Order: sequence, then structure tokens, then C-alpha cells
Amino acid sequence: MNNTKLVIAPHVDDDILGCGGIIDKNTIILYCGIDETGIPNRPDFKERIKEANDVKDYLKSEYILLDNKVNNYKIQNLIGQIESVINDLRPDEVYIPHPSYNQDHKAVYDASLIALRPHDINFFVSTVLVYEQPHLVLWDNTGNTFKPNYFQRIDVEKKITAYKLMKTQVRSFRSPETIRALALLRGKQSNFNFAEAFEILRMCK
Repeated sequence: MNNTKLVIAPHVDDDILGCGGIIDKNTIILYCGIDETGIPNRPDFKERIKEANDVKDYLKSEYILLDNKVNNYKIQNLIGQIESVINDLRPDEVYIPHPSYNQDHKAVYDASLIALRPHDINFFVSTVLVYEQPHLVLWDNTGNTFKPNYFQRIDVEKKITAYKLMKTQVRSFRSPETIRALALLRGKQSNFNFAEAFEILRMCK
């Protein structure tokens, strides 16, 4: 049987940047929020949704969008929302973001840890992995350094194609060349051509 994977993404793009190489038809993305409409110099809501749909169609995945305001996440609200999704979907694997310097990433990481704790009323997810972001390699000063100990082979060109479908999110500091270089580095660490790296929080086989 194919494993059901749940990727918890603080924003619409973190899923692709962090673990786009493992996203497939058995994957559901939980977007914790999306940019508000009308903010200067930011793409509007409809444009972000179109990009999310383009990626969904390309990778054959699905997504759920929570109604939270970007840059204003409340951990206490996220905990219940994430618990509810996990209990409904009962995934085999859950991927959560590394708590980088980004405040939304920290909130989602902390809320996910609580939502994934062993508890009588919560579905027990047997595999919990932390995914990285390109910006962690460039600026990791949080004191909580990403320490990869699990690697998955990926098709890096497919990942980059998916990233380019979110064209409003392509930046020079996380360019396709940067994504390819990071995948090459992780591949060298794991004897693959290209790979994505993760931290194991829990793996019960």
C-alpha cells in the first residue's frame, strides 16, 4: 500500500521548497495560511491560489487551506486545527517545517509538535520528519541547527518545475540554481544524484 503523506506548510511555497521532491498523488498539503489581499508589493489571494492549484495539478497532490493570517499565527489556534486534520486523515507520515528565523515557521513547528504528541485522543503518526528550507543554509542563526539524518532520492528537475509554477515566489536567494545546488549537496551526503534531507523526530516501523 502507498503511504499517505501530510506536509504541513506555513505558507504556500514552503512545501515545494522544503520537500517538493517527495510530493505525489499520495500527499496532502496543509497550508496554514495565505497572504491577505490588498497588501502592497505582495501577490493577491487569487494569484496565490491559482499557483497552488497549478502545483496540485502538476504533482497530482491535494491541499487543505486554513484561514489564518500570515505573520499573525497563534500557536493555540494552530494546535487544534492541525490535530483535527491529522485525526481526519490518519496519515502514515507527517512532514513539518524546521523552526527557522521565520516567525510563522516557528509557530507551525511548535504547534505541530504538540498536535503530534502521543495522546489518547490523537491519531498516532508513526513517522514524523522535519524538512529544511534553502534559506536555512544561507542564514541559520537560531541555535536550532538543522541536522539531517534521513535522505530521500528526488527528481530535482521535477521539483524545480513545480517551484517555477509558483512564479510569484521565485526569489534570487532561493533561485532554481540554489535549489539544485542544495539537492546536489544532500545527494552527495547520501550517495544519490540529488536528494532532500530531513530530521527524524519519530520513525516507528
